Amino acid sequence: MINAVCTLFEKHYHHGVAVLSNSLVRNGFKGSIYVGYRGSLPEWCNSAKPDASLSWEGATTIEISQDVKMHLLPMTTNAHFTNYKAHFMLELWDGPAKNADAMFYFDPDIVFVAQWHFFQDWVKCGVAVSEDVNSPVAQYHPRRVAWREYFGQFGHNLQLKEAYYVNAGFVGVKKEDKNILVIWKKMMEELALRLGGLNRSSVSGDAIPVEEQGDFSPFGNVDQDVLNAAIEAYDGKVSFAGKEGMAFIAGTPLIPHALGKIKPWVLKPITYTLQGHPPRTVDKVFWQYAKFPIQSHTNWKISSMRFKIKWASLLGRFYRRSE
Repeated sequence: MINAVCTLFEKHYHHGVAVLSNSLVRNGFKGSIYVGYRGSLPEWCNSAKPDASLSWEGATTIEISQDVKMHLLPMTTNAHFTNYKAHFMLELWDGPAKNADAMFYFDPDIVFVAQWHFFQDWVKCGVAVSEDVNSPVAQYHPRRVAWREYFGQFGHNLQLKEAYYVNAGFVGVKKEDKNILVIWKKMMEELALRLGGLNRSSVSGDAIPVEEQGDFSPFGNVDQDVLNAAIEAYDGKVSFAGKEGMAFIAGTPLIPHALGKIKPWVLKPITYTLQGHPPRTVDKVFWQYAKFPIQSHTNWKISSMRFKIKWASLLGRFYRRSE
């Protein structure tokens, strides 16, 4: 099976791309990693060489292991990257990754800790997705009803598969199932009519309209709500991992995900622990994978963070914020 992994980043999120790539390589991934980016590249990309074979203007490639190449692709869209995931995956399948049998999108604040062969088996079960911390959302929850009403105007027939509400930071799709991406892309563009454009996001950048913001809006988490609506509109199989998949609850993690604004590379372990927030699983594994084969931080920074997280985790056993 020919595998393709992809992600999108700008600014300091390159630290996440480096560690995501390290974690993939060290857990058995073989294939190509396609990285869409906006702005300038970091120093660790200095070895990248122009790659005309990708038929993508400005593309460069780094060989990060014997079995893995990273392709760096400059993006010209003004869309917020959280709204452009399906578009990017389809562009890759129509271009540089046209020979891929399966494609996996990961947000750059995810660390891969599973064995790669599990993911190859996973997409054979259906479109691979992982449950969000805010799951479940029941069949007749106002949010789901609102999705059906809005997208019904555009001819989509939404039918509940599971009450799971999935996180949009990851999706795995084999080529035979890529219609889920076509639906997700189309729905993103249909929702953009309501929000004022794909450049508007609930995460950062140009804000969505005030009336669309918040936990009680059907589209308060734009890309994520639309992915969940697309799952209802899709007529194929979908394979769900539980909350433990992204390390939101105890269990066997697959792809720990750093939710919120405090990413592992900006974490102040002792400070946040004293505020009642001990290091998360994703904080711990991020620094475990920070050194090889790509290194975006100094040796001193990596050693220091590993030491601080160790002690913050110990402190967190006794000093924890009450719920």
